[in-house]
Amino acid sequence: MLPIGQKTLTDQIGRRIRKLRISVADACNFRCHYCMPENSTFMSHDRLVGPDEIIRITSHLVTRGVEQIRVTGGEPTMRREFREIMEGISRLEVKKLGLTTNGLLLKKHLPFLRDIGCHHINISCDSLIPDKFNRITRRQSFEPVMDSIFAAREMNFPLKINVVLMRGVNDDEIIDFVEFAEKHDIPVRFLELMRIGQACSDQRQEYMPAQDAIDLIKFRRELRPVTSENDSTSFNFLTEKNGQIGFIASESRPFCGTCSRWRLSADGFLRACLMSDAGVSLKGLSPSEYDGVFERVLPMKPTGRLTEIRQNMNEIGG
Repeated sequence: MLPIGQKTLTDQIGRRIRKLRISVADACNFRCHYCMPENSTFMSHDRLVGPDEIIRITSHLVTRGVEQIRVTGGEPTMRREFREIMEGISRLEVKKLGLTTNGLLLKKHLPFLRDIGCHHINISCDSLIPDKFNRITRRQSFEPVMDSIFAAREMNFPLKINVVLMRGVNDDEIIDFVEFAEKHDIPVRFLELMRIGQACSDQRQEYMPAQDAIDLIKFRRELRPVTSENDSTSFNFLTEKNGQIGFIASESRPFCGTCSRWRLSADGFLRACLMSDAGVSLKGLSPSEYDGVFERVLPMKPTGRLTEIRQNMNEIGG
């Protein structure tokens, strides 16, 4: 229930904003080639929105109907106040608090995340082959990431593994990921490579539509559709061995008409769409000014798919 007198954030075509992605850092300890250049530089700490302000903004959005929050980066565990931010957000009355991470530093935070009620963790993992994984991330990082995945599984966290589909890079591992989902009871979601930042031009040959992956899997598995929420970003299947497989096909099957998400960047910029740089900065504003900003941002949400955005993914929030 919303507080008396507060209206939901509903735009001109009836989309209600009920999900928020919060990027707490643009910095990352990986250099995945589709996300950022190898020689990336990041915001200075004084440009970042402070923990108290993040929690203030988020709390106000919750009073306007935001029900689900996911903390992202960059890599969120690199933020020095990561735990302070997560604990503050966990005290808000939301239905779901999640975290998206590359997993490298995750393992040591798992007891803390369990204790504050952050139970939904998405871990990026684009290859199950150590050398290939290390080439994609440009870091020697495979073993600690897998350790984090299995430690979280052992602690019964609801997990998802996010895999960016890349033709000629990891498309030969699609069935391996299906078997991983079946063997370990960990859902795997395949994401289409989006025209964002580094992937706008020089990596377009790596784009693989979700349907190609589905067709490949169907040679080996029966896929039974699973019903999802109307505003879900993914469409999902179960294999006959109860492997949970999903696809986020932002390029080939955009879901703009039902999108219910806003994004708050690490420097306090509230944006209505991943693919648009339109938005308004909330940094330094008083809470009495927030509602006015929200009303300005509502009509900025595109009603159809935009072609591309040149800003790198880590700067927007994954």
